[in-house]
Amino acid sequence: MPDAVSHDQPGTRPGTRPGSELHLAVALDGTGWHPAAWLEPDARPQEAFSAGYWADLAIEAERGLLDFITIEDALGIQSANRLGGVDARADQVRGRLDAVLIAARIAPLTSHIGIVPTGTMTHTEPFHMSTALATLDYVSGGRAGWRAQLSPQPEQARHFGHRELPALPASTSVSSFTDPAAQQALRERFDEGADFIEVVRRLWDSWEDDAVIRDVVTGRFVDRDKLHYIDFEGRWFSVRGPSITPRPPQGQLPVVALAHAQVPYELAARAADIVFITPGSADHAEQVIAQVLAAARGAGRATALPAGTAPRADTAPRADTALPAGTPVAGGLEPLQVFADLTVFLDDSDSAAIARKQRLDRADGADYRNDTAIFTGTAEQLTELLLDWRRKGLAGFRLRPGAIPHDLEQITRKLVPLLQQRRAFRAAYAEGTLRQRLGLLPHRASRYAVSLETGTPLETGMRRETGAGR
Repeated sequence: MPDAVSHDQPGTRPGTRPGSELHLAVALDGTGWHPAAWLEPDARPQEAFSAGYWADLAIEAERGLLDFITIEDALGIQSANRLGGVDARADQVRGRLDAVLIAARIAPLTSHIGIVPTGTMTHTEPFHMSTALATLDYVSGGRAGWRAQLSPQPEQARHFGHRELPALPASTSVSSFTDPAAQQALRERFDEGADFIEVVRRLWDSWEDDAVIRDVVTGRFVDRDKLHYIDFEGRWFSVRGPSITPRPPQGQLPVVALAHAQVPYELAARAADIVFITPGSADHAEQVIAQVLAAARGAGRATALPAGTAPRADTAPRADTALPAGTPVAGGLEPLQVFADLTVFLDDSDSAAIARKQRLDRADGADYRNDTAIFTGTAEQLTELLLDWRRKGLAGFRLRPGAIPHDLEQITRKLVPLLQQRRAFRAAYAEGTLRQRLGLLPHRASRYAVSLETGTPLETGMRRETGAGR
């Protein structure tokens, strides 16, 4: 996959139609995604482990009217080896704060922006994850989400001592994950992740919306008939429930996942609301969307295409597999939204952006590359690229600022106004939850709630669950 993006796009394009606004998020990681970003004159490495630092980043993102921020996290210390393994470097940022706890701290300091921390699944318990995220949804007033992430590295398993995991492929190339041997090694971990997400979702549903009644006259605080066992039995988890935390304000928090190849696409299709993909060009984005669409069909659901776009003709999707976001689909699954991840270095001129990245590369001793395409250029050029890529069927973008605060402020103060001029981005926040902003069904009743018409659970055929990954 290309590691750089050409930003020589055609000249001025017509503005997008009203009502076809794209979604825009930023991925926050320490002092920026470039490993030498902490050395920049405007960086704040001395504050990177403070609540105030993260609050400032969230407030800046909210100033730019962004849909949400994601907060990176992992169960292993950062490493120059992207697939894990401790290295000996002391000249790069090492150490991080817990993403869910950061999110809970900064959520009350913002009013509109979605807060989406990374929560790892491989060595944690779904019960704990469900209650932590439900609590965050209460703290934020219905603006929480969850970036579900695996921790497949063997050295991370050794932090817990519960099991050994096989080594990942020796290659650190993303292409290695398309090899049959690598897919086989990872598939079980992704199946476990699918079960993890399913258990979390069922625990969020284990309290009905009106289970807390606070009836002083009768002395009843809760209606016990509206708390439900989930009785999940699978290969990796056996969870009875119910949760200890009442149903979150959103009912179901938006779940997002990063995916680079077929097996991760399948996980997103089975369990997520949004999938982040990593294309290297507009044509590559179209190809990946077709793969995600096929995975969604295999999981019995659709993908959500933005207004004015259509799936590729050569994929021959059924009419019910490309639907507007928020459309109810059989089985309770909504259309899967596809965002593209892109790492950005933005300045007032091409030459300034290129020179700044080259300076950072020299400080780090290597040409910076990661799993995404890397854009170096101006906000004007990035605007053209985003609108061009979006025509291939992307619902939005998650931008990774190369250096913070510089590139974050370029996004919020320069890119966003340009998108607004093109009528491709909101001019103000509307009231509502994160689900509503993303075009997901705003609130669905618990799957365990009894239908007044039929007297049976809303999710028909409720029984003791067998794992989603089996």
